[in-house]
Amino acid sequence: MSDPHLSYDLMLKGGTLVDPAAGLHARRDVAFRDGRVAAVGDNLTGGAQIIDCSGKIVAPGMIDLHVHIFWGVSYLGIPADPHCIERGVTTAVDAGSAGADTFPGLRRYVIEASATRLYAMLNIAAQGMLHADIGEFDDLRYSSVPRALAMIEQHRDLILGVKVRLTRDTIVSAASGLRPLALAREAADAAGLPIMVHPQEAWCDSIDDILALMRGGDIMTHCFHGSNHGIMDEQGRVRRSVLEAMERGVIFDVGHGAGSFSWSIAEQALAQGVAPQTISSDLHSYNVNGPVFDLATTASKFLQLGMSLDGVLSRVTAAPARAIGMADRLGTLQVGAAGDAVVFDLEEGAFPLWDSHGELRTAERRLEPHLVVRAGRIYTPGMSGFPHAH
Repeated sequence: MSDPHLSYDLMLKGGTLVDPAAGLHARRDVAFRDGRVAAVGDNLTGGAQIIDCSGKIVAPGMIDLHVHIFWGVSYLGIPADPHCIERGVTTAVDAGSAGADTFPGLRRYVIEASATRLYAMLNIAAQGMLHADIGEFDDLRYSSVPRALAMIEQHRDLILGVKVRLTRDTIVSAASGLRPLALAREAADAAGLPIMVHPQEAWCDSIDDILALMRGGDIMTHCFHGSNHGIMDEQGRVRRSVLEAMERGVIFDVGHGAGSFSWSIAEQALAQGVAPQTISSDLHSYNVNGPVFDLATTASKFLQLGMSLDGVLSRVTAAPARAIGMADRLGTLQVGAAGDAVVFDLEEGAFPLWDSHGELRTAERRLEPHLVVRAGRIYTPGMSGFPHAH
């Protein structure tokens, strides 16, 4: 509700507010003051700047749990703001682009210089993801638990967990085997943080061996990839180890990427009642021009798969906020939360959407960001001066 004696810095008026964290899907006005949500209600008055959102969807700013934004250092890196906040993602988590030897650069030159609110998963490989032709674990000496722990302690405000990629040969040598997973587990446990695991084509028999080391709060990304070490067994059923992991709180995240999302795997899983807890893009230099493009496009693919609008928006707002322990202030437009929002057009038409294997589906609806609010101000390209990690 609003106090008629108060004025607001900004008001989004007349839109359909979809805030899954608050259980809201209704016409509501949203007002912001001093960088936070100040009021939500019907027919609010007193806004210094009022934006007519009639016919549009108003949602919390999206949260992307898996991006690569160490531009100029990591071979996967892209600039954060043009591909995150300008496309409705007000908060993003870099998924292991930097390790203990390179994280200070990520912090100073990317996180602190971006309008997008950025956090990171620290790669257990000290150099992070530097070179396309040399994997993080070509040599296990690249991994250092003590250095990882020291870096986490210095940057606990930004480092949310420990990332490990397990693909054989291209990332992990035969000599390194599955040892990087154990080292990531060791570092995360010592720091009291979760791990995020990239599982496909690992040096083990199946995803069962990986999940055996994962516990509640850990994130299994790339959950719908079509390669070995996936969530399906040989009969096309979701593996028992996956169901058991979900029961104990392991988070299964989409992490679309250039090679990690299959329409058919997603359809099979959803048909068996197994949905991802979070939808992320794995946006990087090899997929930003397709098939991923951005998180809104990835989210739209789940509308095409039959997920409800509220279900999709929950997985890019409330659910990732819970996953990073920030549900009290991010991923919602409840009063007192961070003043981050995105106004969407829910467009109707015929929209081509590809998975990571080149399979095309034509969607009848898609989410298209129309306007972005960050810290209670309308974002325009090049804006600065936003708080970065609160």
